Amino acid sequence: MPRIKIGTRGSPLALVQARETRDRLIAAHGLDPSEIEIVSIATTGDRIKDRPLNEIGGKGLFTKEIEEALLAGEIHLAVHSMKDLPAHLPTGLTIAAVLPREDPRDAFMSPIAKSLAELKTGATVGSSSVRRTAQVLRLRPDLKTVQFRGNVETRLRKLAEGVADATFLACAGLNRLGFADKMTAAVPVEVMLPAIAQGAIGIEIREDDEATRKLLSAINHRQSEIAVTCERAFLKALDGSCRSPLAGLATLASNVVSFRGHALTPDGVHCFETTRTGSANDAAKMGEDAGKEVKALGGALIAF
Repeated sequence: MPRIKIGTRGSPLALVQARETRDRLIAAHGLDPSEIEIVSIATTGDRIKDRPLNEIGGKGLFTKEIEEALLAGEIHLAVHSMKDLPAHLPTGLTIAAVLPREDPRDAFMSPIAKSLAELKTGATVGSSSVRRTAQVLRLRPDLKTVQFRGNVETRLRKLAEGVADATFLACAGLNRLGFADKMTAAVPVEVMLPAIAQGAIGIEIREDDEATRKLLSAINHRQSEIAVTCERAFLKALDGSCRSPLAGLATLASNVVSFRGHALTPDGVHCFETTRTGSANDAAKMGEDAGKEVKALGGALIAF
């Protein structure tokens, strides 16, 4: 009988992340592998594959069913790509740990160009991300954008089939799946700011489950937690989701957090940006203040 049940999506990347969580728990507590079971759960975002994400609702598309299983006591913890988590978690749930963050940058993928700047006028860029689409149009308004959904393997196949001339994937996902060699180039964050919490794995539990919280405290990565706390406070202040063209990245050095965040209009014409620097102890307040500033700057143009 498994002692711990880990809930996750069933995609190859999600399962890799769940196994990393399992392996870290085994190493931290000397558990036998038979004590941990990984439970695959299909989500709305997994089932509906023929429509853009922003048409089927952006909040909780890849988390709702997993969180329902968590609240029902069917699993002990849920492993998420933190960029998929909406700003507000369901009542009774909390993030108990963040694993060491992978590379937060976007990866440019193309068989015909080495960078976005090298694409010819009128070239097609495939993406299901409203953030990436807005950023591409801001940088290259001469390009065409098309919907490009699916897991990492599916999107790589579509690119090879010529559905688009280029696309973007998260460096973190490619690295975790062992596909780093398929990357054309990592995009500097100065060029394309990543999604909130991109590259971070968050572990969600029931708020009243102290036993699981204690187990997870041993594998929490404090630096990643601080950065993600700042970024998600920015997201929350803007009430954003994966339907919102929002981007933000916090970095930590010597207990000092540096944050940059922005909101765009979907067409990329307008971008409202701010930066913050401060103590790690004030990470949440920094993110919140930055979000409030961007919200005031953007007004009705970024009413998500």
